[in-house]
Amino acid sequence: MMSNSTTYTRNGAAERESFQNFFECWIVDQNQHLDELVSASKEHEQNQIDQEAEQRNLRSLLKRVVKHYELYYRAKSRWAKNDVLSMFNPSWTSSLEDAFMWIGGWRPSMAFHLLYSKSGQQFEARLSDLIQGLTTGDLGDLSPTQLEQVNSLQKETIREEKEISEKLAVQQETVADASMVELSHAVTELMREGEVEQVMDEGRVDETLAPKEQGLVAILQKADDLRLNTLKKVVFDILSPIQGVYFLIAAAELHLRFHEWGKKRDARHN
Repeated sequence: MMSNSTTYTRNGAAERESFQNFFECWIVDQNQHLDELVSASKEHEQNQIDQEAEQRNLRSLLKRVVKHYELYYRAKSRWAKNDVLSMFNPSWTSSLEDAFMWIGGWRPSMAFHLLYSKSGQQFEARLSDLIQGLTTGDLGDLSPTQLEQVNSLQKETIREEKEISEKLAVQQETVADASMVELSHAVTELMREGEVEQVMDEGRVDETLAPKEQGLVAILQKADDLRLNTLKKVVFDILSPIQGVYFLIAAAELHLRFHEWGKKRDARHN
């Protein structure tokens, strides 16, 4: 499947279509990784392999799954340089997903809400064990140090989110800068005078819009870097390997089901 995911084309509509094909292949791979993660969690719960071998296998699995996320963001960055607007209005996502997007993707701080939600569920499920002083090793068994690290990273991530959001606001305001006002007036005057051929010449329009789109590329890159770095820090710097597995299971389940629900809702409404 991965070979399908890394096939690229270059121009216009074909560019957008090929990223949609890439995304669909990437989703298939994510489903496969989810199955692997679930299998690893079940092996852990059933103590099917010795601890040293388990830790080695879990770390390898976590690296492979996170590498899959890296593949997505690298491909996205590559295509954004040619057609950044499609990344802000993707045809491969549903209207439900679009409504909850932040700069072309999930909000990085959602990772912490996901972590706390899954931690609460696993804490309740294993409450009797925890009361007896037994360690469960899952997300319901986060240590005080881990909780402090999560809180610190969450604050840092929210601060960076705000900075990027402010950069986007400034970039959006350039739609009404002097160059755009002058151009829109000039084109309107030409239309009034019947200069259709000059109006249809889009060279000046593209030239005026180019720096604005380049600004969007830079902002999207910052947002995607924050998304990926947040994921890596949670999985590799804070959680234990088995906790990382449970976290990535929850992330994949939420993403895949939300995507499916959105597609079905769009199909019903259309």
